[in-house]
Parts: sequence; structure tokens; C-alpha cells
Amino acid sequence: MNDDQGFSRRSVLRTAGAAGAGLGIGALGTGAAEAAPGSADGAQAGQTPAAPPRQGKTMIGVPFERRGTVRVGIIGLGQRGGSMIDLFLALEGVRVTALCDPVREKTEKAAKKVTAAGQPAPAVYTKGDHDFEKLCARGDLDFVYVATPWDWHFEMAKIAMKAGKHVGVECPIALELDQLWELVDLSERTRKHCMQLENCVYGQNEMRVLRMAHEGLFGDLLHSAGAYLHDLRGLMFDPDYYEGPWRRLWHTRLRGDLYPNHGFGPAANYMDVNRGDRAVRISTFGSPSLGLAAYRKENMPPDHESWKETYIESDMSISLVQTAKGRVIRLEHGVSNPHPYSRLNVLGGTKGVFEDYPPRIYLEPDMSGDEWGDFDKYKDLDHWLWKEHANPPGGHGGMDYIMLFRLMQCMRLGLVPDFDVYDAATWTSPVPLSHASIKAHGKPQEIPDFTRGLWKKERDGVDSSKPKE
Repeated sequence: MNDDQGFSRRSVLRTAGAAGAGLGIGALGTGAAEAAPGSADGAQAGQTPAAPPRQGKTMIGVPFERRGTVRVGIIGLGQRGGSMIDLFLALEGVRVTALCDPVREKTEKAAKKVTAAGQPAPAVYTKGDHDFEKLCARGDLDFVYVATPWDWHFEMAKIAMKAGKHVGVECPIALELDQLWELVDLSERTRKHCMQLENCVYGQNEMRVLRMAHEGLFGDLLHSAGAYLHDLRGLMFDPDYYEGPWRRLWHTRLRGDLYPNHGFGPAANYMDVNRGDRAVRISTFGSPSLGLAAYRKENMPPDHESWKETYIESDMSISLVQTAKGRVIRLEHGVSNPHPYSRLNVLGGTKGVFEDYPPRIYLEPDMSGDEWGDFDKYKDLDHWLWKEHANPPGGHGGMDYIMLFRLMQCMRLGLVPDFDVYDAATWTSPVPLSHASIKAHGKPQEIPDFTRGLWKKERDGVDSSKPKE
């Protein structure tokens, strides 16, 4: 979904040394996860993996500075960034001030969109992979949006915060536990928000189910499921779509869930993770890695660069996450085999269950027997954002627009963001931890408490109230 395409081909060389060999658990910085696992009861009592000392005050509940206009800088103008700029330009009170991509043609095309929208010509940065540092250093930016290959996400988020900017990053925000902790610490130290721009939590179905859960329609919550099931074989071998092999190369490095955010984010919201409950541990099992090699054999010529690659990423990884309250979240990732797109999107409780793709629901006492009910029956419970923006522009069914509208609204009005760096770290932690679990034959890996104990306090999240302008 949030495919961060279109940065320099040279960017894939930054980690190319790991290609074909896979990364060891130590290389992923999973030290925090290697602490002796405790029971769910123990975790609830505070026996969590050791957290580094807090370097600043928490960012929980910290509002943005109120401003009349949000000045945005965009790094990465490929498939994702090149389309999201249209949504930034469609928002009231938002000005695109600066653009960066080493491919000059993409930056020039995006700059023309800015002036065509009636805004002043943006500053452009095209001089190599590190020109984004100059963009971040500008004094006329409030927010930096990162839509580049995964290899760059951590570094760009870090530099943006050090330069005094709030930052939003496409999925995943980083790929190592040590990096996630560093982003948490840096956000607290700089007092700047660092957010995983997880668009699926703003999907119409996801927001309706979230509100229904908070209204008690599902009873006591028991389990949830989320996934990224999407046949990407053709795109991963397309030299233009991802502009080089960077995404395919990650299948030579890790075995677990490379893209957990679209499934984990909504499920975590349903369970109020970091807002009264906590993700405690994860156990992952992976299937053999066969799909990409089979696709290569059928479609790639003998001299194609991919024949030098050895794929280790599981064609299907299945993870079970347990929360401090004993609930269970199932995560699945599969992009290397034939499969219609699905995020699963399941929520079950003592009064019923919702399942997506296609959407269907069964709730007592509204329904009985063995027939699923009509989910549209509950459309009056849609979130206020979807009631006010019934036909939002942009891709992915409008969720991209809803996400950016809400984020920019929070920045303009000086509100607390719907999610924060602790959510970003939690939602992304299955990337290294699922890999570690698979290598340990499914052994549970402890998920760090990035909030350092503050998860116990209930607070608002994506299920927000409509603000007064």
C-alpha cells in the first residue's frame, strides 16, 4: 500500500552487501528483544525488556504548535511521493515549500504541480542522495514528508528531527530495534513528532469498526487480525516502478514480516495498544521462500541481475502477538505468490465478529443463525472524518487524503496528533522481531515497551472528536 518508491538507484547500494546472505539477529539490533521472555501476567506487572534511560520528557499528549499555514517539504517523488503531493496541494492551509529527489525530472515535474496550484515555486534539491539534508535545514519548513526506499527512512527521520522539524514517514519507519529506540529518544529530546504515516488506520471500514469497538458493540475484545497480502512479483521485477531492485533486495535479507504496519496499525487501534493495553510479545513462523525464484525462472532472461540474488524471505509469514490483557493479534505477510489483495482486517469479541475482504459482520443480538450480516447497516457509526469527506480524492479509496487532512488539521489547530512515535515504533517492531522469531524456530520475542510504562493510561487516538476550527 504505502510503497515508498522513486529515490535514487544508488540508494539500494547502501545495504547491498547484505544481499544473498541475510542478516543475523545481532545485525538487526534486537538486543532489547533478547531479554528473557516473561509471562503475560509478568509483562502486565512491568517485567518488560529493559528500556534505555529516558533522555527527555514523553511526547504522549504533546500538541503541535498552532500555525495558520503548514509549510511542507517532500523527500522522494517517485510513485508514492509523486502522487501524494497532489493531496498536499489540495489541502487548505498547506504550502509545499521544498522538494527533493536525485532524479531531476521528477523534482521538476512536482515543482510544476506546485506552481500550477497557485503556490510560489518551491525550492528544489536534486544534487545527490544527501541533498535532503539541506532541505531539512531550511528555516521555512514545519513538516517533512519522507517517501523514499526503506533504507533511507530512519536516517531521514533522524535528520529532520535534529533540524527542528516534525516528520512523517511512509512504512516502515525503520528496520532495526535500535533504530526504533533512537527515533523514540530523539523525538523526546527534540520535542518534535515522528510519525508512521499509516494510511490504513484511516480507511472507512477500519474507522467504523474502531468506533463500533469503542461503543461496545463487539463486547469485550478478544482477538484481531491484519495482513498485507498483495501479489507484488511483477512490480518487484519492474525496473521502473520501484526504480531499481531495492524492494526485491529486502527479500534477500530478512525472513519475517517486512510490512506489518497496514495490518498491525488498525488492530492495535482496536485493542487500544499504547492507550490502556500493550503489545507484549510476538511469535512468527515462515513458509519456504519459493515465489520470487519461480517468477524469475519463468519471466527473467538468463543475464538479468536478479539471478545473482538468493531469496530468504518467507513467502508467507504468520505472527501471533499477545497483549498485556491477554488478547491475540494475528499478522500475515505474503507478496510473492498469486493472491488477491487483502488486509484481513478482523476483530472479534464476546458479542460478535467483523471480517473484511469482503466486509461482513455478525453481532448479537442483531443477528442470529449462520448468516453474516450487512456491514452497511452500521454506516451511521462512520467516523466524522468520513461523514464530512464522503468522496475524498486520491488513491487507496480516499484513506490517503483523510490521513493527510487530519494530520494537517492537527498541525494548523495545534492539536495532539492521532498517533505518535510510540505507535510508529510498536507498529514497526514486527519487522526485526518476526525475523528473529523465525530464526529461533518460532520462539517468542519480547516487544519493547516504547512508552516506558505510560501505555497503562487511557488516551485518545485515531477515534478522535471533531475539533472546533
